[in-house]
Amino acid sequence: MNNENLWAPWRNVYLDELSRKAEAAGKPDLDAGPFLVEYWKNPDRDEANHVVYRDEHGMILLNRYPYAAGHLLVALGEPRPTLLDYEPAQRAAFWHLIEFGTDLVERTFHPQGINTGINQGRAAGAGMPDHLHAHLVPRWHGDTNFVTVVGQVRVVPASLETIAAQYRAAVT
Repeated sequence: MNNENLWAPWRNVYLDELSRKAEAAGKPDLDAGPFLVEYWKNPDRDEANHVVYRDEHGMILLNRYPYAAGHLLVALGEPRPTLLDYEPAQRAAFWHLIEFGTDLVERTFHPQGINTGINQGRAAGAGMPDHLHAHLVPRWHGDTNFVTVVGQVRVVPASLETIAAQYRAAVT
């Protein structure tokens, strides 16, 4: 495909909601909230929070607002805003989780590609600028089809619960 743009109009709803909350709270720069910290502190809620894997350093979970089915977030338990704010051992643990998550995506969904990205800072698109995290987005040819472009909706063919169960089964 020779697309010059990747359109994701559904993200605007999410970003508008963040702006609305920030304005209502009288804060100019409100992020998506400390939910990653809460998830980290409550491993007993992993299933409800769609956390599919955790180790002593961090966790891998489903994105509640996925770009594609199987979209994962990878984060360390300790929140820091930039990659270089972490110590070298923490960065190594973060990259290990990204590698583990990539393997998990490949084994579970067999995508034709994976977008791996980190949005560091609000200007780079980070919805949680105080807690660095990575996105792993499985991709297939044609996954941005006419329904997304014309209808401005995403078609995610399975529930988050179903996708999380598939990932958890692949972990073991």
